[in-house]
Amino acid sequence: MGIVKTDIKQKTIDKDVSLKGVGLHTGKNVTLTFKAADANFGIAFRRVDLEGSPVIEADASFVTNTQRGTCLEKNGVTIQTCEHVLASLVGLDIDNIIIELDASEPPIMDGSAKFFVEALEKAGIVELDACREVYEVTEVVSYIDEESGSEILLMPAKEYQVTTMVDFGTKVLGTQNATLNQISDFKKDISDARTFSFLHELEMLLENGLIKGGDLNNAIVYVDKPLSKETMEKLKVAFKKDSIAVKPNGILDNLTLHHPNEAARHKLLDVLGDLALVGTPLRGKVIANKPGHFVNTQFAKKLSKLIKNERRNNVPNIDLNQPPLLDITQIMAMLPHRQPFLLIDKVFELSDKDVIATKNVTMNEEFFKGHFPGAPVMPGVLIIEAMAQTGGILVLNTVPDPENYLTFFMKMDNVKFKQKVSPGDTLIFKCSLITPIRRGICHMQGYAYANGKLCAEAELMAQISKVK
Repeated sequence: MGIVKTDIKQKTIDKDVSLKGVGLHTGKNVTLTFKAADANFGIAFRRVDLEGSPVIEADASFVTNTQRGTCLEKNGVTIQTCEHVLASLVGLDIDNIIIELDASEPPIMDGSAKFFVEALEKAGIVELDACREVYEVTEVVSYIDEESGSEILLMPAKEYQVTTMVDFGTKVLGTQNATLNQISDFKKDISDARTFSFLHELEMLLENGLIKGGDLNNAIVYVDKPLSKETMEKLKVAFKKDSIAVKPNGILDNLTLHHPNEAARHKLLDVLGDLALVGTPLRGKVIANKPGHFVNTQFAKKLSKLIKNERRNNVPNIDLNQPPLLDITQIMAMLPHRQPFLLIDKVFELSDKDVIATKNVTMNEEFFKGHFPGAPVMPGVLIIEAMAQTGGILVLNTVPDPENYLTFFMKMDNVKFKQKVSPGDTLIFKCSLITPIRRGICHMQGYAYANGKLCAEAELMAQISKVK
């Protein structure tokens, strides 16, 4: 397993685009607007109908309900039935976007992702400067729901692929399979697959007022039981139709299937949308047997946790016994810092985007005299300073005369300390550019490791300035 930095550019949209419709379960009119977002922003929903326009990230940790679609909730603010919108973003390979809504639920449209795909293509898809990270699968990960018998597994593959197998134990639907071998086929093969329901489910939903925005044009209804006169009358009222009948293929009329296996294709669409909540693109093959929103999102939570641990403990693989790329003398020729404030000893890797450096922490450090003398611990702020000096090497490497420049902090974000650092530890620092260096400004993600674990992390921004 591993987080891999690819050469693939992250993507967003070129201009805003909006759609209008009704929410399937709320029946409320809603306007959805897709807005461009910066690199590394990810996918998030914004409720513009609420005070302060609260934002809910598309994150598996916010899933609260999966009964009739995937529902996200953060600080009491909800987004219902988000999976079709998310699937359209995955299907078009879009990494960063803001989805503005003036209600709690996106419009159902025709029950597929087709209209979202068309709107996004109309907005135009553009590349950003930053490259994409993917989670590359090297061993099988699985999740089984014992109660339903549903199972999802993720196995190694060269690209993201999904296969779904559905069996609802009904004659009208039977067993169906669907496969997406490459994401570029999503628009053609999957995006127009509509949501579906069985007649017995529909009766229950109508009784409980849970499908206010539904009509025969946005959901395939499989008739899995005799259609009584009473039920037929209820359906006429609910769908505002003068007459309702069952087609020979076992679905209610007014709809023609787009594909013989449209149900399996829609389940695949749901899997793509729900697994978008992992937050990191996947490189592997998903096989989902009897998938549903509960099992999909439980699997997304499991993957999200694995990836978080991977990021946390993704210690750079360097041989500390090998000669460094830059030794202390060469570092001093680049950095203006001097003892006791020069906090890195060696640089092992240096490219135009990444740098890896180390520091041997000894009891002779000046700061140990006063920082818990009886139980010496390296101050967290100095770990961040050492991380910044590592980043300083990265930015000063872009000028021909680094000795004539100073590096100044502009901003620190998302600073976290995970493990203490003590005398005798060897700190390994890794800094990677978040965006390209412009006008001497360096925006980077920094990590500090010791004893095989992540000690600290931070988003740093610094600027180099020429000495006058």
